[in-house]
Amino acid sequence: MMYRVVARVVSALPTNAVEQLAPVLCQAMLLSSSESSYVLAAQQEADCSSLEMAYRQNAHAHASSSQQSLVPSHSSHAGSAWRAPLAHSLASPFPAAPFHRSLSTSSIRLAPSPATPPTAPPAQAGAPATAVLAASGPAAGQQVLSRPLSTQPEHVVYSGPQAPSPKRVTLRTLKSKYAKKQPISMVTAYDYPSAVHVDSAGIDILLVGDSAAMVVHGHDTTLPITLDDMLMHCRAVARGARRAFLVGDLPFGSYETGVRDAVGSAVRLLKEGGMDAVKLEGGSPARVEAARAIVEAGVAVMGHVGLTPQSISVIGGFRPQAQVADEALGVLKQALALQAAGCFSIVLECVPGPIAAAITATLSIPTIGIGAGGSTSGQVLVYHDLLGMMSHPHHAKVTPKFCKQYAHVGAKIQAALQAYREEVEARAFPSPAFSPYKIPAAEVGALARELRAAGHTAAADALELEAGGAHSN
Repeated sequence: MMYRVVARVVSALPTNAVEQLAPVLCQAMLLSSSESSYVLAAQQEADCSSLEMAYRQNAHAHASSSQQSLVPSHSSHAGSAWRAPLAHSLASPFPAAPFHRSLSTSSIRLAPSPATPPTAPPAQAGAPATAVLAASGPAAGQQVLSRPLSTQPEHVVYSGPQAPSPKRVTLRTLKSKYAKKQPISMVTAYDYPSAVHVDSAGIDILLVGDSAAMVVHGHDTTLPITLDDMLMHCRAVARGARRAFLVGDLPFGSYETGVRDAVGSAVRLLKEGGMDAVKLEGGSPARVEAARAIVEAGVAVMGHVGLTPQSISVIGGFRPQAQVADEALGVLKQALALQAAGCFSIVLECVPGPIAAAITATLSIPTIGIGAGGSTSGQVLVYHDLLGMMSHPHHAKVTPKFCKQYAHVGAKIQAALQAYREEVEARAFPSPAFSPYKIPAAEVGALARELRAAGHTAAADALELEAGGAHSN
């Protein structure tokens, strides 16, 4: 490619040619993509820096002759978009200081050139290439196309070699653990911070549950949450989790109306939400058909039987299931049907331990228990529940008997918030330690005089009083 060749050839050029061509070629590489794509590879940036280095190694003296002759006078393609910027850049060789290109904050502004190249004041010698580029901006009425050079934060781009990404948990990982009878851990979480915590703890599966309707949005049931709501939560979790296997709940109403809707909703959770698999509730023939269609469409499916919160209208509340023989057999048949439909795992919620053990022994896929005893292939709890955050509306009515609290984060949060309120009311916060931004005393005096001259005596007094206290500390 052009920018690779230039970095190798430029060192062989005569000094005067290098001096004239280097800034032009560097900008050309930055703008060399077509007007339809505007793609800038990171390698181009590196090669541009290599070009600058080659220039510095070969340039012995500044020569400025036949500059304008290097600018093409005719162009029938995208090159016309940067003819004027290149013409103006010829007046400036590379600056003495290194380039400071921020891939995370900079953008290149490209403007289609009119029939007559726009005029612009000549760039000053030694001006950075970025300033030259800005000086040759578009004339009035021209369309400006802008795009960021990177989506990564600057500290990520420039922080050097990164630690290798952790090995991702996949279906093969889960199947291997199941075959070795190693318990599988799963946590339900809903946003970026919780996903980071769950991922860092080495949890195998992170479920973005429709229980976000209750835990995050404050509803009494899971029914109100929509597919778009779930996609928002899924995207946040996907940004925070690099290792865990991600499963997104299909919310109520997104798959019951037919297999076409079921497949469409599942595909969106993967394509737009960044999930690895989806979960659906229930084992009725219609749900089994939906699960089969989704699997056949190429999406991994986790089933869910026992207590199915989306069916609260039918079951009459959050009540344990399979406590009688007939119900237990029904749950077993649903689990078998979901397994036959292609589900890779099944959640067993709020069923007696012996029933869960019988179902686990019958199936050939992992079972994940929640309130289902300790004989399942794995366990799942909600992030907020296991941390004792007590934000779930359901806690006000019936605290889940199966939920062990591994911390009492809610109490610590309340104490911290109360302490903050008390310090604010007592004007103890912010203290000087948390007021880091200073203004020189001379500037305070000048501003105070200007304020008094403008009739803002109270403002000047407040300024001097606060500044006096700050400087005394």
